[in-house]
Amino acid sequence: MPNSLVIKKKIKSFNKIIQVSGDKSLSIRWVLFSSLGSGISKSKNLLMSEDVITSIKAVRKLGIKVIIKKNVCEIFGKGINGYKYKKNLTINAQNSGTLGRLILGLVIDTPYPIKVIGDNSLSKRDFKRIADPLTKFGAKFKLKDNLTLPLIIKGSTKLKSINYLEKKGSAQCKSAVILGALKSNGETTIKAKKSRNHTELLCKYLNLPIKVYSKKNYDYIKIKKISKIDKLDYDIPSDISSSAFFIVLTALSKNSKLTLKNVNINPTRTGIISILKKMGVNIKIHNKRVYKGEINADIKVESTKKLRSINCPVKYNSEAIDEFLIIFLVAARAEGTSYFKDLAELNQKESPRLKWGSKILNLMGIKNILTKSSIKIFGNPNLILNKKIIIKNYLKDHRIFMTCVIAALTYGGTWEIHDKNSTKTSFPGFLKIIRELKNSKNKRNI
Repeated sequence: MPNSLVIKKKIKSFNKIIQVSGDKSLSIRWVLFSSLGSGISKSKNLLMSEDVITSIKAVRKLGIKVIIKKNVCEIFGKGINGYKYKKNLTINAQNSGTLGRLILGLVIDTPYPIKVIGDNSLSKRDFKRIADPLTKFGAKFKLKDNLTLPLIIKGSTKLKSINYLEKKGSAQCKSAVILGALKSNGETTIKAKKSRNHTELLCKYLNLPIKVYSKKNYDYIKIKKISKIDKLDYDIPSDISSSAFFIVLTALSKNSKLTLKNVNINPTRTGIISILKKMGVNIKIHNKRVYKGEINADIKVESTKKLRSINCPVKYNSEAIDEFLIIFLVAARAEGTSYFKDLAELNQKESPRLKWGSKILNLMGIKNILTKSSIKIFGNPNLILNKKIIIKNYLKDHRIFMTCVIAALTYGGTWEIHDKNSTKTSFPGFLKIIRELKNSKNKRNI
């Protein structure tokens, strides 16, 4: 098939310095915050993936001018009340759960109904979890089967503050409520299970009226209505989730070293580093620095001959929620049995990822026991594949595709992986970097 990738050989040793694409979470949030800003916001190294391009298209539909020139993006913000709402407006979030949920907080004051739609994958995901709290502000929602997209939102001019308990560890839901609170009268209080805090850090950097009190398992957030957001110039650092694939590729390859430059290592995103270190992977952090509230650094990783199994602490779950598929590949080579639990949220992603993690391991011949929210993986340090594996019908989930590429390059066998264009969702340059590491002349069968 023309949109399939065939890999027949393992990767050879390498010693490289690379820089992966810009952080997707920060890229989307920069677009959304800048669209509300007063003045022209400029960004360098903005991730030009489908999710971010879709976000740009969304704010353009709301009357915001956006200009993209080479590696610089300019957004001409019109202020907190600057959106131009039109009748019969439809916003297509495509595959982006971040955009699909956060945009609802931004348009919570729309006087006309707005329809939000998505692709086949996004249309299977739960949107009631965000419609419920936004309804308390004063907005009205109509969802398909009272749960999923397509949905219709109609805002209110009399938005009121709310108290909100977020207990799933969803940064998207938490962020949508924060954005809704910026347009609502009074002070909104959020008690949220630990999750990514990019939205809070951006609010703090922009001097918005937000207070965050961090406890052991929850964050308590208070935020008030605002009248202005300053323009936001931002050099987007590299994405830790994209970097994760190359960290694991290096760890599972022979005699290899890799340095990843200028990676965002926000502590709410570095669960994979904590987990892999516990499993014996040689990872070191260098040149740590703070940039506009976020922590960036260089990451150095080396091949690891002996990997340890892990009973993974649940405290890392939210910090590594997008990386567990690739972590499972490390557990497959570790000595002993690894156990990961309380991961039901994985099945709320672009595909049912926990189920797919088990399926990939089964195809590789790695014994595992799967439940609705956990997986036990029986590692085999001596596994070498000599069979053909076909990966298809996975709802074009970009992380499944990239995980399978890493598995093929480190475990061997012949892999036919369908829908290689899925990488455009989050990491269009993924295969280019793989080819650079392989230094292969044959770009068809990399």
